[in-house]
Amino acid sequence: METKTIEILKDTQAFLEGHFLLSSGKHSEGYVQCAKVLSFPDKAAAVLEPVVEKIKGLGIEKVVGPAMGGVIVSYELGRQLGKESVFTERKDGIMELRRGFEIKKGEKVIIAEDVVTTGKSTIETKEVLEALGAEVVGVACIVDRRGKDVEIGIPVYSSVKLDIATYDPQDCPACKRGEKAEKPGSRGNM
Repeated sequence: METKTIEILKDTQAFLEGHFLLSSGKHSEGYVQCAKVLSFPDKAAAVLEPVVEKIKGLGIEKVVGPAMGGVIVSYELGRQLGKESVFTERKDGIMELRRGFEIKKGEKVIIAEDVVTTGKSTIETKEVLEALGAEVVGVACIVDRRGKDVEIGIPVYSSVKLDIATYDPQDCPACKRGEKAEKPGSRGNM
């Protein structure tokens, strides 16, 4: 199934190579711009179908995606699971559940992401949901590109696992070659 997901990412030009400044502040020579694949509803459904197969037996009651990247993923997972889909968003730099969305105490939720790299948005969303009394059962994503040293404290259910190296800016090979980094993500840096 991972091969099919990779093919779809390449066909939709969602898999990019170059020099990228990630939302985390780290640098990378590869980037997955899931907005490209998510702009095609049939492709979004196809890349998330294997994830739904992995999570459908978890007793999920609600899907929650952090804005921006998790909103469409949350919607599509919710559609395929037949569950409500909501999202968190940052207000003044702090992740919050807004717009009248509610989480019931003890409600089983899964976080929806496009790509998990450092887990920053996932962890922030998990903290918000747990503070509201939710039971967070994991994170569902299109691409898991976490390094071996990145632990987020919940299971990750992905359509594909990609090993794309990330670097601190001072250790980045592309920076050392004098290449300018492109910022394709949606979150401002610290």
